Amino acid sequence: MKTAHKSTLLMLLLLFACGSTNPLDNLKKQYERYPEYSIVLEDMKEEGVFSKDYYHRYKVVYGERASSGDSLVFRSEVTDWYEVPKSTYKKYYPYLGMVILSKTADGKVTDTPQPPGYQYIGDSRYGRWRQDGSGNSFWEWYGKYALISHMFGMFNRPVYYNDWNTYSSYRSRGRPYFGGTTTGGPLYGTNGTATKKTRPDFFKRQSMRSAASKSSFTNKVKNRVRRSNMSRTRSRSRSFGK
Repeated sequence: MKTAHKSTLLMLLLLFACGSTNPLDNLKKQYERYPEYSIVLEDMKEEGVFSKDYYHRYKVVYGERASSGDSLVFRSEVTDWYEVPKSTYKKYYPYLGMVILSKTADGKVTDTPQPPGYQYIGDSRYGRWRQDGSGNSFWEWYGKYALISHMFGMFNRPVYYNDWNTYSSYRSRGRPYFGGTTTGGPLYGTNGTATKKTRPDFFKRQSMRSAASKSSFTNKVKNRVRRSNMSRTRSRSRSFGK
């Protein structure tokens, strides 16, 4: 009994030492001391053919208190590759390039996927709304916070008020927001037009895996046909020999 009890305790200790199988849980603990943060699904990949392994890589943008005053200094870090369960990979597959875990200034942590950087838009600490020549309102970052847009890859496209307002409505209902394009398709996420431009490596890997999979399937079919033909040939040979 004592031996069994010790074995159980050892297993529990090993489980706690290894931490959660979801790296987001560990990142949440790691960055909980910061007033604000956003965790972006920076990249993902599959390895293996018959027995697959699944991986995530994250980008963390976080704000820490400046040495003087209440303003924040924002920094970013890209993690190493984390192996994740297939279920986790499938769950977050639609959200490449999006924020999948964030903490806002009020201390609230949310896991509702959202476009990168949108949680800081509309906050008067970081910028203001301006109008373009056509009367459309767009977000302008204050100079010292313009770096935020670069950290999130937002520097080449403005965010308009109507778009942000729709995002706010989705966020209040706990629904992911993928943005929209003039053609009606998504702007963000794995199928988004912006994502396809900013993360070409992911789509290149997907294309290569698809080609390899088709080639493997074709070879399997050819081998089966070849074995079937050889079997019929041997069968005919035995028939003629009788």
